[in-house]
Amino acid sequence: MNPIALIGAGPSGLAGARALSRAGIPFHGFEAGADVGGLWNIDNPRSTMYESAHLISSRTTTEFAEFPMRSTADYPSHRELLRYFGEYADEFGLREHYSFATRVTSVEPLPVADGETPGASGWRVIAIGPDGETSGDYSAVVLANGTLAEPNAPSFRGEFSGEILHTSAYKSPKVFDGRRVLIIGAGNSGCDIAVDAVHHAASVDLSVRRGYYFVPRYLFGRPSDTLNQGRPLPAPIKQFIDKRVLQAFTGDPVRFGFPKPDYRIYESHPIVNTLILNHLGQGDLRIVPDLDRFDGSTVHFSDGTSGEYDLVMLATGYHLDYPFVDREHLNWTAASPKLYLNMFPPSFNGLFVLGMIEASGIGWQGRAEQAELIAAYLAAQRDAPEAAAAFRSRADAAWPDLSGGYRYLGLERMSYYVNKDAYRRTVKKLLGTLPAASASKQTVSA
Repeated sequence: MNPIALIGAGPSGLAGARALSRAGIPFHGFEAGADVGGLWNIDNPRSTMYESAHLISSRTTTEFAEFPMRSTADYPSHRELLRYFGEYADEFGLREHYSFATRVTSVEPLPVADGETPGASGWRVIAIGPDGETSGDYSAVVLANGTLAEPNAPSFRGEFSGEILHTSAYKSPKVFDGRRVLIIGAGNSGCDIAVDAVHHAASVDLSVRRGYYFVPRYLFGRPSDTLNQGRPLPAPIKQFIDKRVLQAFTGDPVRFGFPKPDYRIYESHPIVNTLILNHLGQGDLRIVPDLDRFDGSTVHFSDGTSGEYDLVMLATGYHLDYPFVDREHLNWTAASPKLYLNMFPPSFNGLFVLGMIEASGIGWQGRAEQAELIAAYLAAQRDAPEAAAAFRSRADAAWPDLSGGYRYLGLERMSYYVNKDAYRRTVKKLLGTLPAASASKQTVSA
C-alpha cells in the first residue's frame, strides 16, 4: 500500500492527518503555506482572512472535541485560532508529515487496465516546493484544501473608474480611509467588513438582492449557538420558534432597509452579526438595491437610483476550487461535486474530499468525524476488504437525506450545505459499519 497524499493543513487537513495517523495509515501532506492553519493563517498565500476576523460560531461548538482551546474568548480571533491549530499539530505530531510551502499542481490517475476505474491503480501527485517540482505515486488522495479561496467575482455592465476589490483581497480597514464605499453582498463577511468600513470611510452603502435573518452572538447572556444543544427540534418547530425569538431580540431587519426574506430561517446561512443593524440604526451606512451597471464613478441600481463611489468591495463569496484534478474524477456535475456524504465519489476511485460541507454549527468536530470515516474506510480496504466492499455498496442505494427537513436555497454556495445533526448522525452510523481503525502499522511519512 503506497502512502496516502493529503492536500491541505487547515482545519480539515489537520483533522485528516490526525485520523490517518491514529489509524496507522502512511500518508504525506502537502501545504501551500509555510505552516499549518489554512485560511486562518493570514500570511498563507491562499488565505482570505482579514485583520478583524473572528469566529462566527462559538469556541465550544467549533473546537475539536479531543483538544479544547486554551482560550476564554467565546468568539476567538484569527490570531488565537492560528495558535490553536499550531498547538493541535504539535500535540499530535502532525507537522512532521507535511511538506510546507509546497503547492500541488496536478493529481492524475495512474494507468489502469481496460475496464478499470481511473484511479484504481493509484494517483500521481505533482507539486512545486522549495526544491522545485516533485512527483510521487500514492494509493489515494485526500483533498482538504478548503472551500473559501477562489473568489466569485461577477461581471457587471459598464466600467467603473474607481477601485474594485473582492473580499478575498481585503486585509485592513485602512483601505477605506476617506473613501465613498459600496459593498456588494451582505453575507457574514460583507456585514463584518461593512462594520469595519463605517469607522474609516466617508460613506458606506451595502447593496443587497435578498433578505437575511440576523442572529445575535449572545442570547440570554450565552453564545447563541450553545442553546438548544440537546435533541434537535423538528425543522418546522425550530423555524417557528427561532424566528420569533430573534425578532424579539433584533427586531425586523426590514425596518433597517433589508428586503423581506423570501425563504424561511435556516434555509440559507444566517448572518451572525447584529452590529450591522446598530450602524444602520445610527445612520452610519445604508442599504441600496442590487446593482444594475457602472458608469465611471457612478453606480446605477436596479430601482433607478444611483450613487458616486471610490471603492467597490465585492462580498460575493467563493467558488469551490480543486484545480489540480479533472472534474470528471470528482463527479462534478453542477455547482459542486456530487459526492456520497460530500466525501466519496460514487466510483470510489481513490479520491476523497474533506471539508466540503457547510452547516450552521457543525464546527471542526464535524470535519474530524468526516476524517475518521475516511480513515476507517481506508483501514478497512487494507484489513477488512469485505467491510469496505459493503460500505461501497451503500452508495449504490438511495443516498441518505442530509437536509434535516430544511429546504435549502438552490444557490451555488448552498449546493454542499447540510444539516449538522442529520449529517453527524449519518456519519457516526456509517462509521459503526466499519471495523474500528487501529494503528496496526506504524504511521510513516512518505
